[in-house]
Amino acid sequence: MNEHTLKGEWNQLKGSVKQKWAELTDDDLTHIEGSRDKLVGRVQERYGHAKDDAEREVDDWRRENKY
Repeated sequence: MNEHTLKGEWNQLKGSVKQKWAELTDDDLTHIEGSRDKLVGRVQERYGHAKDDAEREVDDWRRENKY
């Protein structure tokens, strides 16, 4: 899935994101707007992960959920 498709389906994906990263707020999800880079940044910020770890986690989530 490319960045454009992720943004197009963002409203449907919010629930899955909330399950995976419960510490993300509704404001975080609004800010992310389906952007992989913004999601990585918020995961990094909320969970204290290094950028590489946050990227890996987001990419693993996308693969597992076929996003």
